[in-house]
Amino acid sequence: MPVTVRIPTPLRSLTGGADTVQLDAASVGALIDALEAKHAGIKARICKDGQVQRFVNIYVNQEDIRFTDNLDTTTSDGDEVSIVPAIAGG
Repeated sequence: MPVTVRIPTPLRSLTGGADTVQLDAASVGALIDALEAKHAGIKARICKDGQVQRFVNIYVNQEDIRFTDNLDTTTSDGDEVSIVPAIAGG
């Protein structure tokens, strides 16, 4: 059972409209690389200079990776990873 990645609406054009993608990866960084291999261009929208962009939040099973091991946060079969872009309002 692979990891489920929830794709936010602004990035769905890169996944052919899919709101979830199933991938096998042992860490968030590997997951982003696998996502890029399957859907070219998505990594540049999530990461910059090898780090998650400051306006993008990534959660593994509802836990923010910034409070764990960031891109080295491990993932296991059945985990759910959510990519959540920060949205400004006013």
